Amino acid sequence: MAKRILHRLILLPVVVWATASATFFVLRMVPGDIIQSTAAQSMTPQQMARVRAEWGLDRPVLSQYVTFLRGFAAGDFGVSFNSGARVADLVWERIPPTVELAVAALMLSAGLGIAVGLVSALRRDTWTDHASRFFALLGFSVPWFWMGLMLIAAFSVSLKWTPVSGRVSPLIDYRPITNFVLVDSLLTWNGALLGDFLRSIILPATALALVGAGFLARITRTAVLEIFSYDFVRTAKSKGLGGRRVAYVHVLRNALLPVITMLGLLFGSLLGGAVVTEIVFSWPGIGKLLVDAIYRRDYAVVQAAVIFIAAVYAVVNLVVDVLYAYVDPRLR
Repeated sequence: MAKRILHRLILLPVVVWATASATFFVLRMVPGDIIQSTAAQSMTPQQMARVRAEWGLDRPVLSQYVTFLRGFAAGDFGVSFNSGARVADLVWERIPPTVELAVAALMLSAGLGIAVGLVSALRRDTWTDHASRFFALLGFSVPWFWMGLMLIAAFSVSLKWTPVSGRVSPLIDYRPITNFVLVDSLLTWNGALLGDFLRSIILPATALALVGAGFLARITRTAVLEIFSYDFVRTAKSKGLGGRRVAYVHVLRNALLPVITMLGLLFGSLLGGAVVTEIVFSWPGIGKLLVDAIYRRDYAVVQAAVIFIAAVYAVVNLVVDVLYAYVDPRLR
């Protein structure tokens, strides 16, 4: 197992480097550059050439790539062309909102998906099973953005239970400490801040979670039904163990192996889905920063945001491998 983890640790920087390099060259393949897209209407060709030279955009692509790799190795992602701020600071500021949203959505997905899948398997071929399977099919068939818009229309516009967008109401006095609102509200014992944050995050987290819950429900149902056919389950029943004990102690733990793998992949998908969801709900996370940077062709910000998402995805999959080995003794 130690060799397996060491192998994944070695591959981790390779995956991040490959993603960063692919992002770098794809951005340069698009016709034009950031100078043309942002300053063509207000600058003369001579001024544009001077600014392009100052930012190194007049050099060959390979020369720019070498400079990018040096900064990447040193943890320096450059400066945003639009704001003039350090890219690392911009990304670091947007990480907490995205992590909050992805973790909340993952918890909702895991709880709802596993519960629905287990109930569906235990009540196979009943109306409960058919309803659960319909929920699962509906969950992973509906796009994130459509789900978000429907939730806003129902709970924000019609019922007025939640805010339409944003992370914290401007009426709330919030001075970031860690920039994780949940942590800051507990550190300062600010109940108003905590309540406002929970009301704001529930809709975007639910929009992300319902899609993931559909996948988890299908996988959990299939895994539980397969485990029920194994000999050790029949042996446990023959010893007089109750149906609930067999289901929750013997079946569910073994059925969680594929679910754990799916949770790792799902977390990466939630980060990708957050790009769309953050735009719909105006959530100030890394996804919204990435979309804004792509629209403005801010190369440095796009590269840093993509590198962060790729790094998190790789790390989460490494953690999943470790958990998989812990749950399945055969891998140990």
